[in-house]
Amino acid sequence: MRHDYGSQYTSDDFQDELDFLGIKSSPAYVRSPECNGCIERFFRTLKENLLWIQVFEDIEDLNQALQEFKHLYNTQWVIARHNYKTPNKVRERRLASLNEAA
Repeated sequence: MRHDYGSQYTSDDFQDELDFLGIKSSPAYVRSPECNGCIERFFRTLKENLLWIQVFEDIEDLNQALQEFKHLYNTQWVIARHNYKTPNKVRERRLASLNEAA
């Protein structure tokens, strides 16, 4: 699992849980934001567009909202770095390219 050097990720409890689950810890390189910059930006988008603007009654309500956000993000959001295509369209094209190459 790629992560930064935040205290929650470097804590003994978190590292022990990774070991228990058989997941190898892979800290990002110091001063190399490209290592986890994409996910950091996505978390910011998620917070700004869902988590900070909506109140959830319970965990099921949160889960439903996250599933809806995931669907909308993947099918309707056009992303500039993907030449204004949705994430699903980018995945489809990459998979098609891989299949053609095989």
